[in-house]
Amino acid sequence: MVSLWALPSQAEAVQGKSYNQQYAPPPSYSNAELAGKDFSGQRLRIAEFSNANVNRANFENADLQGAVFSAATMTETNLHGADLTQAMMDSTKLIRVDLRDAVLEDAILLRTEFDTVNITGADFTNAMLDGAQVKQLCKTAAGTNSKTGVETRESLGCR
Repeated sequence: MVSLWALPSQAEAVQGKSYNQQYAPPPSYSNAELAGKDFSGQRLRIAEFSNANVNRANFENADLQGAVFSAATMTETNLHGADLTQAMMDSTKLIRVDLRDAVLEDAILLRTEFDTVNITGADFTNAMLDGAQVKQLCKTAAGTNSKTGVETRESLGCR
């Protein structure tokens, strides 16, 4: 039996990236003032936005898998089509936020405030929400997520 193992220098040559570029730590924007910034379409997996002000920031179609938004402030933030799978958004304030067609599978949303949030087509499959949050979100839940094919009401367990 032959086993092939690629060493970092070999992987570097094959993929055209240095070892440090491949394994760089995720960006940290904790406590940052990011109001109005454009992050649309960016790959920001496991990025840290804790306690950040992301009011009116644009994350449309951004890859935010595993990103941390704990205690962040989001007013009129655009998360349309964003992938927030396994994101941590506990104690976050969402005011007039666009979550249309966003994927929030396995996201942690406990103690998050939802105030006039558009969740049409959002997928909340296995997201951690408390009963009061689910009841509130089910009042306006509608649509089907274009990426996962899951209905918003079904993903929330609405009755």
